[in-house]
Amino acid sequence: MELETKFARLGGPLVVAGSDAGGTVIEGYASLFGAPDQGNDIVEKGAYAASLRAIAKAGGRVKMLWQHNPAEPIGVWDEVIEDAKGLRVRGRILPDVARGREAVALIEAGAIDGLSIGYRTVQATKDSAGRRHLSQVELWEVSVVTFPMLPDARVAAKGGAGLEADWHEMTTLFETATAQIA
Repeated sequence: MELETKFARLGGPLVVAGSDAGGTVIEGYASLFGAPDQGNDIVEKGAYAASLRAIAKAGGRVKMLWQHNPAEPIGVWDEVIEDAKGLRVRGRILPDVARGREAVALIEAGAIDGLSIGYRTVQATKDSAGRRHLSQVELWEVSVVTFPMLPDARVAAKGGAGLEADWHEMTTLFETATAQIA
């Protein structure tokens, strides 16, 4: 059984959403559906479903690693879900882990901006262009990485109150603009 890895810049921001005693919260997309990566693989919608169900049934978690190194876990993924866009993750980088503190500093500085999946292919087909379409994978881990595989996706890092504050700011801007038009 061979572990495969795919590096992917996230389709949405990898957000450093603040920290507390439980760690620094980060979130974003570890995989985007339908987007060919630099290895000519395309993850199809639903590819993670069976794996995520099996992990939940066993009471396990997808591991959060640093650069795919199984000797360097840096935190925990509290939420790993498939949505219409891809594999969305939300978790905490732990403050008591030295490499975790380094990861937070690098993310906040913009030096690290990628997530990457570690998995085993369960089902895949090739199309006429030679691209591999992954229809089912066994997800093992999601790593914070330097070089992601999907170069067109962007990652942003920021501190502060997180997504709730961003949504509040966007809503306020929208309401202000709407009031000015009316």
